[in-house]
Amino acid sequence: MVPLALLFWLVLEIGTYLAIGRLGLHADWPFAIAGAIGGLLGVRAAINTTTWVFAIILGSPAKPMSSKAMLRMIAVEYLAFLRLFILTLPFERLWMPADRLRPCARPIVLVHGYGCSRGAWSSLRRRLEAAGHVVATVSLTPPVANLGKLEPQLNQRIEEVCAATGAKRVTLVAHSMGGLVCRCYLARHGGSRVGKLITLSTPHQGTALARFGIGHNAREMEPGSLWLTDMAGEKPGVPCVSLRNPYDNFVMPQDLQKLPGARDVELPPSGHIAQLYDPAIAAIVIAECANTGENNA
Repeated sequence: MVPLALLFWLVLEIGTYLAIGRLGLHADWPFAIAGAIGGLLGVRAAINTTTWVFAIILGSPAKPMSSKAMLRMIAVEYLAFLRLFILTLPFERLWMPADRLRPCARPIVLVHGYGCSRGAWSSLRRRLEAAGHVVATVSLTPPVANLGKLEPQLNQRIEEVCAATGAKRVTLVAHSMGGLVCRCYLARHGGSRVGKLITLSTPHQGTALARFGIGHNAREMEPGSLWLTDMAGEKPGVPCVSLRNPYDNFVMPQDLQKLPGARDVELPPSGHIAQLYDPAIAAIVIAECANTGENNA
């Protein structure tokens, strides 16, 4: 659903820019095409810049970073944003073949974040599989539904993965909003099917940027929301690791990523989307997945 919707809006956006260039400005095709590309990149640059402005204004104190390093991090995040929302998600079928499940003791289930689908894991899934893990993914739809209404889809996928692999439990790895869906699952079903939860920049206590989001789940991710208040009283009941991004440009103030009772691990500097492609962060996730106390296969 998300890939098709993004592809539709991408085609519509490009068509609009071309129409403005050709019909509104009477530009030749080369200039109209260049203008469409510029508009496409410019809108996403504006979105990305806005998130960083909010991150700087609302962010928690982080270790000092040089201007050069900060600009590089912002540029890498912008490129990752383009990669995810222009190349990967709209054309998900090209990058994300079906999950390759086989018998194993502890498969990994990857749970994506807000506004995404399983395609968000194209890079990390490949790295996890190269490390010898059996990896499953799930797409949660509709993308703007209540978090509680997304949870049954995760429950179904976990049961499917356990049946296909013969495993009794899985390791959950979740990015951003996906960590909240995982906690909702644990609150409803307990930890009989989950050996460990690893969250990556999850707004466990909300994010100020959610106030500008669309959908029921955005309202639930606002700091102090009733959903988050109720969930705060639910203990996961399984080992949890909160991988916290101190420079995150979507979950802010960044300390809201902390989950009481979970082991807090500070990540290297990275943007919210860029961390999905960062080799150093992938290595941390892989190490956490391997630390289960059980053989993987």
